[in-house]
Amino acid sequence: MLKNRRVVKLLDKRILKRGFKTGKPRVFIAAHIPRIGYERLKQVCDISAWDSDEPLPRATFIQSVSQVEGIYCIINNKVDKELLNAAPNLKVVSTMSVGYDHIDVPECTKRGVRIGYTPGVLSETTADLVITLLLATARRIPESLQAVRSGSWPRTFVTEWMLGTDLHSSTVGIIGLGGIGAAVARRLKGFNCKILYSNPREKRDIAEPLGAEYVSFTRLLKESDFVIPLCPLNQDTKGLFNRETFKMMKSSSILVNCSRGPVVDQDALLWAVKNNVILGAGLDVTSPEPLPTDDPLLSEDVFGRIVVFPHIGSASINTRNRMSLLAAENLVAGLFGKEMPAELKPR
Repeated sequence: MLKNRRVVKLLDKRILKRGFKTGKPRVFIAAHIPRIGYERLKQVCDISAWDSDEPLPRATFIQSVSQVEGIYCIINNKVDKELLNAAPNLKVVSTMSVGYDHIDVPECTKRGVRIGYTPGVLSETTADLVITLLLATARRIPESLQAVRSGSWPRTFVTEWMLGTDLHSSTVGIIGLGGIGAAVARRLKGFNCKILYSNPREKRDIAEPLGAEYVSFTRLLKESDFVIPLCPLNQDTKGLFNRETFKMMKSSSILVNCSRGPVVDQDALLWAVKNNVILGAGLDVTSPEPLPTDDPLLSEDVFGRIVVFPHIGSASINTRNRMSLLAAENLVAGLFGKEMPAELKPR
């Protein structure tokens, strides 16, 4: 937490503010962030910050941006037309994330508001998590841990107890061969996997060293033992995995989603698993987040076949620090009219 800062009672008491008195660019930080990013901004900006891990109330967010020229946000903070209207002096929005579906990009572009994000720095750490989730689901790790804790571990060797699915020598389909997709593919080579990928366009320079084959989305679904969407969330990918999609997959296949929750129709996923259309799924992202404890995806009848992680793809100390600093550097560069290290360019 940020310490030794004056509490501003006009807003929520968890807002900490330096006063906007020095003539430096004024910035609002919409979440508690790793200190390295905060310290970088403090060097050159006047800062008002939400100093809590609790979600920033919408009304407080809107009230806090009336004077600012820069907003530092995370994926929980929706930057839309309503918020932009409340920030007439805004020049830059910098998000500590690779995803930007929480930002109204066309509206920012129309207003000349630049957008920074954090691609690249989280690819390797997220790829580690993809493999972790893939193995946890395939090898029934949550069920195995529960068996140890509950005392249901058989007293003798049982030849067909807790049998899982092999990752090695399997066929893995990746939807979206970007930075994370390529990092996952590199790891899968060590498991002697056949790698298929589907993408809006072929990426030979990336795919050929990985031995990845460019195929249609339909072929990928039909041939893959594991299907991993690593695509951005947009109009084309929202609900990409639905009943019709699942029907094209192998009944022995496993879906692993570490992209965005709405890429998967969760009602359709539940139907597919319960009716043995697919074998199972591992999810690091859901809709909503956090997932309510009474959500059907967490019910006992699908425990082990649907494994849910709490969106920890980039959650390593080093990576979160790098993300925090990159988001800060993007914001500083944008405020001073310089080239950002990672700017989202309008298409």
